[in-house]
Amino acid sequence: MLLSHDGSENEVDVSSLKTGDHIRVRPGDNIPADGEVVKGFSSVNEATITGESLPVDKVPGMMVFAGTSNLTGAMDVKVTKAGKDTTLGKVQSLIIQAEQTKIPIMRIIDRYVRWYTPTMLMIAGIVLFFTADINRAITILVVACPCALILATPTAMVAAISASARLGILIKNVADLEVAGKITAIVFDKTGTLTTGRLYVTKLTAANGVEPAELLAVAAAAEQMSKHPAARALQEVAKEANIRLAEANDFRETPGKGVSAVIDSAMVYVGRDTFLKENNVDMNNVSGPALHEEQGFSTLYVAKNSKCIGWIGLQDKTRPQANHAVGDLLELGVKRVTMLTGDRAEVANRVACELGCTDFKANCLPQDKLAIVEQLKKEGYTVVVVGDGINDAPALAAGDLGIAMGAAGSDVAINSASIALMSDDLRRLPFLVRLSRKTRNIIGCNLGFGVVFIVLGVATASAAWLTPVYAAVLHFVGSLIVIFNSARLVRYGEELDHEPAKI
Repeated sequence: MLLSHDGSENEVDVSSLKTGDHIRVRPGDNIPADGEVVKGFSSVNEATITGESLPVDKVPGMMVFAGTSNLTGAMDVKVTKAGKDTTLGKVQSLIIQAEQTKIPIMRIIDRYVRWYTPTMLMIAGIVLFFTADINRAITILVVACPCALILATPTAMVAAISASARLGILIKNVADLEVAGKITAIVFDKTGTLTTGRLYVTKLTAANGVEPAELLAVAAAAEQMSKHPAARALQEVAKEANIRLAEANDFRETPGKGVSAVIDSAMVYVGRDTFLKENNVDMNNVSGPALHEEQGFSTLYVAKNSKCIGWIGLQDKTRPQANHAVGDLLELGVKRVTMLTGDRAEVANRVACELGCTDFKANCLPQDKLAIVEQLKKEGYTVVVVGDGINDAPALAAGDLGIAMGAAGSDVAINSASIALMSDDLRRLPFLVRLSRKTRNIIGCNLGFGVVFIVLGVATASAAWLTPVYAAVLHFVGSLIVIFNSARLVRYGEELDHEPAKI
Protein backbone atom coordinates (compact mmCIF):
# COMPACT_ATOMS: atom_id res chain seq x y z
CA MET A 1 0.00 0.00 0.00
CA LEU A 2 1.35 3.42 -0.99
CA LEU A 3 0.90 6.05 1.72
CA SER A 4 0.02 9.60 0.73
CA HIS A 5 1.01 12.72 2.67
CA ASP A 6 -2.33 12.77 4.52
CA GLY A 7 -1.87 9.16 5.67
CA SER A 8 -4.41 7.60 3.33
CA GLU A 9 -3.62 4.28 1.61
CA ASN A 10 -3.67 3.62 -2.13
CA GLU A 11 -3.00 0.32 -3.84
CA VAL A 12 -0.51 0.69 -6.71
CA ASP A 13 1.58 -1.55 -8.97
CA VAL A 14 5.03 -2.46 -7.69
CA SER A 15 6.52 -1.22 -10.95
CA SER A 16 5.30 2.32 -10.20
CA LEU A 17 7.21 2.60 -6.89
CA LYS A 18 10.13 5.02 -6.80
CA THR A 19 12.73 6.18 -4.33
CA GLY A 20 11.24 8.29 -1.54
CA ASP A 21 7.78 6.71 -1.58
CA HIS A 22 6.28 5.57 1.72
CA ILE A 23 4.56 2.16 1.75
CA ARG A 24 2.72 0.14 4.37
CA VAL A 25 3.54 -3.55 4.62
CA ARG A 26 1.01 -5.66 6.50
CA PRO A 27 1.51 -9.11 8.09
CA GLY A 28 1.77 -11.78 5.39
CA ASP A 29 2.74 -9.33 2.64
CA ASN A 30 5.84 -9.63 0.50
CA ILE A 31 7.95 -6.48 0.75
CA PRO A 32 7.89 -4.88 -2.74
CA ALA A 33 11.05 -2.73 -2.56
CA ASP A 34 14.21 -2.10 -0.57
CA GLY A 35 13.65 0.47 2.13
CA GLU A 36 14.05 1.75 5.66
CA VAL A 37 11.50 1.04 8.38
CA VAL A 38 10.12 4.35 9.66
CA LYS A 39 7.27 3.03 11.82
CA GLY A 40 6.21 -0.30 13.30
CA PHE A 41 7.78 -3.50 14.57
CA SER A 42 7.81 -6.90 12.88
CA SER A 43 9.71 -10.06 12.08
CA VAL A 44 10.77 -10.58 8.47
CA ASN A 45 11.72 -13.81 6.75
CA GLU A 46 14.82 -12.92 4.71
CA ALA A 47 15.70 -16.48 3.65
CA THR A 48 15.11 -15.66 -0.03
CA ILE A 49 17.87 -13.04 0.08
CA THR A 50 20.30 -13.98 2.87
CA GLY A 51 19.44 -17.65 3.41
CA GLU A 52 19.24 -17.02 7.17
CA SER A 53 17.03 -19.61 8.83
CA LEU A 54 15.60 -17.38 11.56
CA PRO A 55 13.27 -14.43 10.93
CA VAL A 56 14.95 -11.08 11.50
CA ASP A 57 13.28 -8.64 13.88
CA LYS A 58 12.80 -5.19 12.35
CA VAL A 59 12.49 -1.90 14.19
CA PRO A 60 12.49 1.70 12.92
CA GLY A 61 15.78 2.58 11.26
CA MET A 62 16.52 -0.95 10.00
CA MET A 63 16.61 -1.95 6.33
CA VAL A 64 14.23 -4.35 4.60
CA PHE A 65 14.65 -5.97 1.17
CA ALA A 66 12.37 -6.60 -1.78
CA GLY A 67 11.20 -10.20 -2.08
CA THR A 68 11.28 -10.90 1.67
CA SER A 69 8.14 -11.76 3.67
CA ASN A 70 6.68 -9.75 6.53
CA LEU A 71 5.48 -12.14 9.24
CA THR A 72 3.99 -10.57 12.35
CA GLY A 73 3.43 -6.80 12.43
CA ALA A 74 2.60 -3.87 10.17
CA MET A 75 5.43 -1.56 9.10
CA ASP A 76 5.67 1.76 7.29
CA VAL A 77 8.69 1.70 4.98
CA LYS A 78 10.45 4.47 3.09
CA VAL A 79 11.54 3.17 -0.32
CA THR A 80 15.28 3.54 -0.94
CA LYS A 81 15.59 1.30 -4.02
CA ALA A 82 12.96 0.04 -6.44
CA GLY A 83 12.79 -2.21 -9.49
CA LYS A 84 16.14 -3.29 -10.93
CA ASP A 85 18.07 -1.34 -8.29
CA THR A 86 16.82 -3.54 -5.42
CA THR A 87 18.87 -6.38 -3.99
CA LEU A 88 16.51 -8.83 -5.69
CA GLY A 89 16.96 -6.99 -9.00
CA LYS A 90 20.72 -7.19 -8.65
CA VAL A 91 20.43 -10.93 -8.03
CA GLN A 92 18.64 -11.25 -11.37
CA SER A 93 21.34 -9.30 -13.21
CA LEU A 94 24.06 -11.38 -11.55
CA ILE A 95 22.37 -14.54 -12.81
CA ILE A 96 22.41 -13.23 -16.38
CA GLN A 97 26.07 -12.23 -16.16
CA ALA A 98 27.10 -15.55 -14.62
CA GLU A 99 25.27 -17.59 -17.26
CA GLN A 100 27.17 -15.78 -20.00
CA THR A 101 30.47 -17.10 -18.62
CA LYS A 102 29.51 -20.76 -19.10
CA ILE A 103 31.49 -22.79 -21.65
CA PRO A 104 29.71 -25.65 -23.51
CA ILE A 105 31.22 -29.12 -23.15
CA MET A 106 32.07 -31.02 -26.34
CA ARG A 107 31.15 -34.68 -26.60
CA ILE A 108 34.00 -37.15 -26.80
CA ILE A 109 32.97 -38.55 -30.17
CA ASP A 110 33.12 -35.08 -31.79
CA ARG A 111 36.89 -35.07 -31.36
CA TYR A 112 37.35 -37.92 -33.81
CA VAL A 113 34.44 -37.95 -36.25
CA ARG A 114 36.00 -35.35 -38.59
CA TRP A 115 38.85 -37.63 -39.64
CA TYR A 116 37.20 -41.03 -39.51
CA THR A 117 35.32 -41.29 -42.82
CA PRO A 118 38.13 -39.91 -45.04
CA THR A 119 40.60 -42.26 -43.35
CA MET A 120 38.47 -45.38 -43.91
CA LEU A 121 37.79 -44.46 -47.55
CA MET A 122 41.51 -43.95 -48.08
CA ILE A 123 42.37 -47.35 -46.55
CA ALA A 124 39.75 -49.13 -48.68
CA GLY A 125 41.06 -47.35 -51.76
CA ILE A 126 44.66 -48.32 -51.03
CA VAL A 127 43.72 -52.00 -50.52
CA LEU A 128 41.69 -52.00 -53.74
CA PHE A 129 44.56 -50.38 -55.62
CA PHE A 130 47.19 -52.90 -54.51
CA THR A 131 45.05 -56.08 -54.48
CA ALA A 132 42.49 -55.35 -57.19
CA ASP A 133 40.03 -57.29 -54.98
CA ILE A 134 36.69 -55.48 -54.74
CA ASN A 135 35.47 -57.87 -51.99
CA ARG A 136 38.28 -56.81 -49.68
CA ALA A 137 37.41 -53.14 -50.17
CA ILE A 138 33.69 -53.82 -49.58
CA THR A 139 34.49 -55.85 -46.46
CA ILE A 140 36.63 -53.01 -45.12
CA LEU A 141 33.82 -50.50 -45.66
CA VAL A 142 31.25 -52.81 -44.01
CA VAL A 143 33.35 -53.59 -40.94
CA ALA A 144 34.48 -49.96 -40.67
CA CYS A 145 30.93 -48.59 -40.59
CA PRO A 146 31.19 -46.73 -37.25
CA CYS A 147 27.96 -47.83 -35.60
CA ALA A 148 29.79 -48.98 -32.47
CA LEU A 149 31.57 -45.63 -32.22
CA ILE A 150 28.42 -43.65 -32.93
CA LEU A 151 26.45 -45.60 -30.31
CA ALA A 152 29.22 -45.46 -27.70
CA THR A 153 28.32 -42.09 -26.20
CA PRO A 154 24.52 -41.69 -26.68
CA THR A 155 23.60 -45.15 -25.40
CA ALA A 156 25.64 -44.63 -22.23
CA MET A 157 24.18 -41.16 -21.74
CA VAL A 158 20.59 -42.38 -22.18
CA ALA A 159 21.17 -45.19 -19.69
CA ALA A 160 22.77 -42.77 -17.19
CA ILE A 161 19.90 -40.28 -17.57
CA SER A 162 17.43 -43.11 -16.92
CA ALA A 163 19.30 -44.17 -13.77
CA SER A 164 19.47 -40.63 -12.44
CA ALA A 165 15.82 -39.85 -13.26
CA ARG A 166 14.71 -42.96 -11.36
CA LEU A 167 16.35 -41.49 -8.24
CA GLY A 168 14.92 -38.01 -8.76
CA ILE A 169 18.00 -36.40 -10.33
CA LEU A 170 16.90 -34.38 -13.33
CA ILE A 171 19.75 -33.47 -15.70
CA LYS A 172 18.94 -30.69 -18.15
CA ASN A 173 21.94 -31.17 -20.44
CA VAL A 174 23.67 -34.53 -20.83
CA ALA A 175 27.01 -32.77 -21.30
CA ASP A 176 26.76 -31.53 -17.69
CA LEU A 177 26.87 -35.12 -16.45
CA GLU A 178 30.55 -35.26 -17.46
CA VAL A 179 31.40 -32.33 -15.18
CA ALA A 180 30.00 -34.04 -12.08
CA GLY A 181 32.72 -36.68 -12.21
CA LYS A 182 35.51 -34.09 -12.37
CA ILE A 183 34.56 -31.94 -9.38
CA THR A 184 37.30 -30.96 -6.96
CA ALA A 185 35.28 -28.43 -4.89
CA ILE A 186 31.64 -28.34 -3.83
CA VAL A 187 29.88 -25.28 -2.39
CA PHE A 188 26.78 -25.83 -0.26
CA ASP A 189 24.16 -23.35 0.84
CA LYS A 190 23.27 -24.08 4.47
CA THR A 191 19.62 -23.27 5.07
CA GLY A 192 17.24 -25.61 3.28
CA THR A 193 20.11 -27.55 1.69
CA LEU A 194 22.32 -28.92 4.46
CA THR A 195 19.71 -28.09 7.10
CA THR A 196 15.94 -28.53 7.22
CA GLY A 197 15.14 -24.81 7.37
CA ARG A 198 12.90 -25.33 10.44
CA LEU A 199 13.51 -24.50 14.08
CA TYR A 200 13.66 -27.28 16.66
CA VAL A 201 13.95 -27.15 20.43
CA THR A 202 17.31 -28.75 21.17
CA LYS A 203 18.03 -27.72 24.76
CA LEU A 204 16.07 -26.99 27.92
CA THR A 205 18.11 -25.44 30.73
CA ALA A 206 16.05 -24.81 33.86
CA ALA A 207 17.18 -22.66 36.78
CA ASN A 208 17.85 -24.26 40.16
CA GLY A 209 14.68 -25.61 41.71
CA VAL A 210 12.78 -25.67 38.40
CA GLU A 211 11.93 -28.83 36.49
CA PRO A 212 12.58 -28.83 32.69
CA ALA A 213 8.99 -30.00 32.13
CA GLU A 214 7.69 -26.98 34.02
CA LEU A 215 9.96 -24.68 31.98
CA LEU A 216 8.62 -26.10 28.71
CA ALA A 217 4.98 -26.05 29.88
CA VAL A 218 5.16 -22.40 30.94
CA ALA A 219 6.93 -21.27 27.75
CA ALA A 220 4.67 -23.23 25.38
CA ALA A 221 1.53 -22.00 27.16
CA ALA A 222 2.64 -18.38 26.85
CA GLU A 223 3.57 -18.80 23.15
CA GLN A 224 0.48 -20.77 22.06
CA MET A 225 -1.21 -17.72 20.54
CA SER A 226 1.88 -16.58 18.61
CA LYS A 227 2.62 -17.46 14.97
CA HIS A 228 6.36 -16.94 15.29
CA PRO A 229 8.49 -19.94 14.07
CA ALA A 230 9.98 -20.25 17.56
CA ALA A 231 6.48 -20.50 19.01
CA ARG A 232 5.60 -23.29 16.58
CA ALA A 233 8.73 -25.18 17.64
CA LEU A 234 7.68 -24.95 21.29
CA GLN A 235 4.16 -26.18 20.46
CA GLU A 236 5.54 -29.19 18.61
CA VAL A 237 7.87 -30.33 21.39
CA ALA A 238 5.16 -29.78 24.03
CA LYS A 239 2.77 -31.92 21.98
CA GLU A 240 5.40 -34.68 21.64
CA ALA A 241 5.91 -34.59 25.44
CA ASN A 242 2.11 -34.85 26.01
CA ILE A 243 2.13 -31.65 28.05
CA ARG A 244 -1.30 -30.14 28.59
CA LEU A 245 -1.02 -26.38 28.13
CA ALA A 246 -2.71 -24.00 30.53
CA GLU A 247 -4.89 -21.20 29.21
CA ALA A 248 -3.09 -17.95 28.40
CA ASN A 249 -4.76 -14.70 29.43
CA ASP A 250 -3.83 -11.10 28.64
CA PHE A 251 -1.54 -12.30 25.83
CA ARG A 252 0.69 -9.62 24.33
CA GLU A 253 3.36 -9.95 21.67
CA THR A 254 6.10 -7.36 21.26
CA PRO A 255 7.56 -7.87 17.76
CA GLY A 256 11.27 -8.41 17.84
CA LYS A 257 11.37 -8.95 21.58
CA GLY A 258 9.00 -11.57 22.98
CA VAL A 259 5.58 -12.35 24.43
CA SER A 260 3.88 -12.00 27.77
CA ALA A 261 0.80 -13.71 29.20
CA VAL A 262 -0.85 -14.62 32.47
CA ILE A 263 -0.59 -18.38 33.09
CA ASP A 264 -2.35 -19.78 36.19
CA SER A 265 -2.39 -16.32 37.79
CA ALA A 266 1.38 -15.92 37.22
CA MET A 267 2.89 -13.31 34.88
CA VAL A 268 5.07 -15.05 32.28
CA TYR A 269 7.55 -13.51 29.85
CA VAL A 270 9.21 -15.41 27.00
CA GLY A 271 11.74 -13.77 24.70
CA ARG A 272 15.14 -12.13 24.46
CA ASP A 273 17.17 -11.36 27.56
CA THR A 274 16.76 -7.63 26.86
CA PHE A 275 12.96 -8.05 26.80
CA LEU A 276 12.97 -9.69 30.21
CA LYS A 277 15.29 -7.03 31.66
CA GLU A 278 12.98 -4.29 30.36
CA ASN A 279 10.23 -5.92 32.44
CA ASN A 280 12.41 -5.95 35.59
CA VAL A 281 13.06 -9.69 35.55
CA ASP A 282 15.90 -11.00 37.72
CA MET A 283 18.41 -12.69 35.33
CA ASN A 284 21.19 -13.43 37.83
CA ASN A 285 20.38 -17.14 38.15
CA VAL A 286 21.12 -17.98 34.46
CA SER A 287 24.27 -17.66 32.36
CA GLY A 288 24.63 -14.81 29.86
CA PRO A 289 23.33 -14.96 26.27
CA ALA A 290 26.80 -14.61 24.73
CA LEU A 291 27.69 -18.14 25.88
CA HIS A 292 24.58 -19.63 24.29
CA GLU A 293 25.16 -17.83 20.99
CA GLU A 294 28.74 -19.10 20.90
CA GLN A 295 27.28 -22.61 21.14
CA GLY A 296 25.12 -21.89 18.08
CA PHE A 297 21.78 -21.60 19.89
CA SER A 298 18.95 -19.19 19.22
CA THR A 299 17.84 -18.52 22.79
CA LEU A 300 14.47 -17.86 24.41
CA TYR A 301 14.48 -16.87 28.10
CA VAL A 302 11.48 -17.70 30.27
CA ALA A 303 10.43 -15.71 33.34
CA LYS A 304 7.69 -16.35 35.87
CA ASN A 305 6.66 -13.80 38.48
CA SER A 306 9.64 -11.51 37.73
CA LYS A 307 12.20 -14.29 38.05
CA CYS A 308 13.97 -16.11 35.20
CA ILE A 309 13.26 -19.84 35.43
CA GLY A 310 15.56 -20.93 32.57
CA TRP A 311 16.27 -20.72 28.88
CA ILE A 312 15.38 -22.74 25.79
CA GLY A 313 17.83 -23.31 22.92
CA LEU A 314 16.52 -23.65 19.38
CA GLN A 315 18.47 -24.75 16.33
CA ASP A 316 17.97 -25.49 12.68
CA LYS A 317 18.86 -29.21 12.40
CA THR A 318 21.06 -30.65 9.69
CA ARG A 319 19.49 -33.11 7.26
CA PRO A 320 19.89 -36.75 8.33
CA GLN A 321 21.92 -37.69 5.25
CA ALA A 322 24.08 -34.54 5.08
CA ASN A 323 26.95 -35.85 7.21
CA HIS A 324 27.23 -39.07 5.22
CA ALA A 325 27.00 -37.18 1.93
CA VAL A 326 29.86 -34.83 2.87
CA GLY A 327 31.98 -37.77 4.05
CA ASP A 328 31.34 -39.69 0.82
CA LEU A 329 32.25 -36.66 -1.29
CA LEU A 330 35.56 -36.28 0.52
CA GLU A 331 36.27 -40.00 -0.01
CA LEU A 332 35.56 -39.53 -3.72
CA GLY A 333 38.41 -37.03 -3.95
CA VAL A 334 36.62 -33.71 -3.49
CA LYS A 335 39.25 -31.43 -1.94
CA ARG A 336 37.07 -28.52 -0.78
CA VAL A 337 33.62 -28.73 0.81
CA THR A 338 32.60 -25.14 1.49
CA MET A 339 29.42 -24.07 3.29
CA LEU A 340 27.99 -20.58 2.66
CA THR A 341 25.22 -19.02 4.72
CA GLY A 342 23.61 -15.75 5.71
CA ASP A 343 23.44 -16.98 9.31
CA ARG A 344 25.64 -15.87 12.21
CA ALA A 345 29.20 -17.19 12.36
CA GLU A 346 28.46 -19.16 15.55
CA VAL A 347 25.64 -21.09 13.87
CA ALA A 348 27.68 -21.61 10.69
CA ASN A 349 30.64 -22.91 12.70
CA ARG A 350 28.44 -25.42 14.54
CA VAL A 351 26.90 -26.80 11.36
CA ALA A 352 30.22 -26.91 9.47
CA CYS A 353 31.93 -28.80 12.30
CA GLU A 354 28.99 -31.18 12.65
CA LEU A 355 29.09 -32.08 8.95
CA GLY A 356 32.85 -32.11 8.47
CA CYS A 357 33.04 -29.27 5.94
CA THR A 358 36.55 -28.10 5.13
CA ASP A 359 35.61 -24.40 5.46
CA PHE A 360 32.64 -22.05 5.72
CA LYS A 361 31.65 -18.43 5.24
CA ALA A 362 28.94 -16.74 7.31
CA ASN A 363 26.88 -13.56 6.78
CA CYS A 364 26.91 -14.07 3.00
CA LEU A 365 24.79 -12.05 0.58
CA PRO A 366 24.19 -13.34 -2.98
CA GLN A 367 27.08 -11.31 -4.39
CA ASP A 368 29.39 -12.72 -1.70
CA LYS A 369 28.49 -16.29 -2.68
CA LEU A 370 29.12 -15.48 -6.33
CA ALA A 371 32.53 -13.98 -5.51
CA ILE A 372 33.57 -17.06 -3.53
CA VAL A 373 32.58 -19.40 -6.37
CA GLU A 374 34.52 -17.32 -8.90
CA GLN A 375 37.56 -17.27 -6.59
CA LEU A 376 37.52 -21.06 -6.30
CA LYS A 377 37.39 -21.35 -10.10
CA LYS A 378 40.37 -18.99 -10.41
CA GLU A 379 42.30 -21.24 -8.00
CA GLY A 380 41.83 -24.10 -10.46
CA TYR A 381 38.98 -26.00 -8.82
CA THR A 382 36.11 -27.55 -10.76
CA VAL A 383 33.26 -26.15 -8.70
CA VAL A 384 29.79 -27.60 -8.11
CA VAL A 385 27.29 -25.35 -6.30
CA VAL A 386 24.30 -26.80 -4.41
CA GLY A 387 21.50 -24.50 -3.27
CA ASP A 388 17.76 -24.00 -3.11
CA GLY A 389 16.87 -20.30 -2.89
CA ILE A 390 16.86 -17.10 -4.92
CA ASN A 391 19.94 -16.01 -2.99
CA ASP A 392 21.82 -19.04 -4.35
CA ALA A 393 20.90 -18.47 -8.01
CA PRO A 394 23.90 -16.33 -9.08
CA ALA A 395 26.34 -18.83 -7.56
CA LEU A 396 24.44 -21.75 -9.14
CA ALA A 397 24.76 -20.12 -12.55
CA ALA A 398 28.45 -19.27 -12.05
CA GLY A 399 29.62 -22.72 -10.94
CA ASP A 400 30.97 -25.28 -13.39
CA LEU A 401 27.85 -27.19 -12.39
CA GLY A 402 24.80 -25.96 -10.47
CA ILE A 403 22.57 -28.36 -8.53
CA ALA A 404 19.24 -27.12 -7.15
CA MET A 405 17.27 -28.81 -4.40
CA GLY A 406 14.12 -29.09 -6.49
CA ALA A 407 11.75 -30.35 -3.81
CA ALA A 408 12.05 -27.17 -1.76
CA GLY A 409 13.93 -24.91 -4.13
CA SER A 410 12.66 -21.73 -5.74
CA ASP A 411 11.90 -21.56 -9.46
CA VAL A 412 14.77 -19.09 -9.93
CA ALA A 413 17.26 -21.51 -8.36
CA ILE A 414 16.02 -24.45 -10.43
CA ASN A 415 16.15 -22.44 -13.65
CA SER A 416 19.71 -21.27 -12.88
CA ALA A 417 20.98 -24.77 -12.12
CA SER A 418 22.06 -27.48 -14.55
CA ILE A 419 20.71 -30.33 -12.40
CA ALA A 420 17.72 -30.48 -10.04
CA LEU A 421 17.37 -32.89 -7.11
CA MET A 422 13.69 -33.62 -6.68
CA SER A 423 14.22 -35.09 -3.20
CA ASP A 424 15.98 -33.77 -0.10
CA ASP A 425 18.18 -36.88 0.16
CA LEU A 426 21.73 -35.56 -0.15
CA ARG A 427 23.07 -39.08 -0.77
CA ARG A 428 22.12 -38.38 -4.38
CA LEU A 429 25.17 -36.11 -4.69
CA PRO A 430 27.86 -38.79 -4.16
CA PHE A 431 25.77 -41.08 -6.38
CA LEU A 432 25.80 -38.43 -9.11
CA VAL A 433 29.61 -38.24 -8.95
CA ARG A 434 29.90 -42.03 -9.11
CA LEU A 435 27.38 -42.20 -11.95
CA SER A 436 29.33 -39.61 -13.93
CA ARG A 437 32.60 -41.49 -13.48
CA LYS A 438 30.94 -44.83 -14.25
CA THR A 439 29.39 -43.35 -17.38
CA ARG A 440 32.74 -41.94 -18.48
CA ASN A 441 34.37 -45.35 -17.95
CA ILE A 442 31.68 -47.13 -19.95
CA ILE A 443 31.94 -44.59 -22.76
CA GLY A 444 35.69 -45.15 -22.75
CA CYS A 445 35.17 -48.93 -22.88
CA ASN A 446 32.68 -48.54 -25.73
CA LEU A 447 35.03 -46.34 -27.71
CA GLY A 448 37.99 -48.61 -27.00
CA PHE A 449 36.04 -51.67 -28.07
CA GLY A 450 34.81 -49.88 -31.20
CA VAL A 451 38.32 -48.81 -32.18
CA VAL A 452 39.83 -52.28 -31.57
CA PHE A 453 36.93 -53.93 -33.40
CA ILE A 454 37.42 -51.71 -36.44
CA VAL A 455 41.22 -52.01 -36.47
CA LEU A 456 41.10 -55.81 -36.26
CA GLY A 457 38.24 -55.92 -38.77
CA VAL A 458 40.10 -53.77 -41.28
CA ALA A 459 43.29 -55.82 -40.78
CA THR A 460 41.55 -59.16 -41.31
CA ALA A 461 39.56 -57.81 -44.27
CA SER A 462 42.76 -56.53 -45.88
CA ALA A 463 44.28 -60.00 -45.51
CA ALA A 464 41.17 -61.57 -47.08
CA TRP A 465 40.43 -63.51 -43.86
CA LEU A 466 36.95 -61.93 -43.63
CA THR A 467 34.11 -61.92 -46.15
CA PRO A 468 31.47 -59.20 -46.58
CA VAL A 469 28.73 -61.44 -45.08
CA TYR A 470 30.69 -62.23 -41.94
CA ALA A 471 31.71 -58.57 -41.73
CA ALA A 472 28.02 -57.58 -41.66
CA VAL A 473 27.28 -60.12 -38.92
CA LEU A 474 30.25 -58.99 -36.83
CA HIS A 475 29.24 -55.36 -37.34
CA PHE A 476 25.79 -56.14 -35.93
CA VAL A 477 27.26 -58.09 -32.99
CA GLY A 478 29.67 -55.25 -32.21
CA SER A 479 26.78 -52.79 -32.02
CA LEU A 480 24.87 -55.10 -29.66
CA ILE A 481 27.90 -55.41 -27.39
CA VAL A 482 28.11 -51.62 -27.08
CA ILE A 483 24.37 -51.32 -26.39
CA PHE A 484 24.33 -54.01 -23.69
CA ASN A 485 27.48 -52.61 -22.10
CA SER A 486 25.79 -49.21 -21.81
CA ALA A 487 22.57 -50.80 -20.51
CA ARG A 488 24.42 -51.81 -17.33
CA LEU A 489 23.99 -48.19 -16.21
CA VAL A 490 20.20 -48.37 -16.18
CA ARG A 491 20.14 -50.22 -12.85
CA TYR A 492 23.15 -48.41 -11.40
CA GLY A 493 22.38 -47.05 -7.91
CA GLU A 494 19.34 -49.27 -7.55
CA GLU A 495 20.24 -49.88 -3.90
CA LEU A 496 19.33 -46.25 -3.09
CA ASP A 497 15.71 -46.95 -4.04
CA HIS A 498 15.22 -49.11 -0.96
CA GLU A 499 18.05 -48.10 1.37
CA PRO A 500 16.76 -46.19 4.42
CA ALA A 501 18.25 -42.82 5.25
CA LYS A 502 21.24 -43.04 7.56
CA ILE A 503 20.90 -40.97 10.68
